[in-house]
Amino acid sequence: MKPGKTGFARIIDATRYSWYGIKAAFQHEAAFRQELFLAIVGTALACVLAENPIEFLLLVLPLLLLLAVELLNSAIEAVVDRIGEEHHELSGRAKDMGSAAVFTASGIALTSWAVILFGDWLW
Repeated sequence: MKPGKTGFARIIDATRYSWYGIKAAFQHEAAFRQELFLAIVGTALACVLAENPIEFLLLVLPLLLLLAVELLNSAIEAVVDRIGEEHHELSGRAKDMGSAAVFTASGIALTSWAVILFGDWLW
């Protein structure tokens, strides 16, 4: 068995493959494009709205988490669709759980933004 690349060469390859994944998600997944737009706008707003670095992180990190979870959900959907188009309970369950993960990450982002922006009114 031939050993894989190590060190800096491995990091370069991993970065390239990550870029391919982001590019594929952008080209093929409308939800990813929408969430990427939300993350870009949200990051710009966070630059203006955050009163300190911690608030900035609490606004931006949940948006990045949402993107990461959407990428994982898209990967799950791609693998399930690759296996077969026929309906199967486990395939449906896998897709539903991926969707639930995106929903949960959306809730985390929404909660974080609500607490930072409206926390004085909520407490």
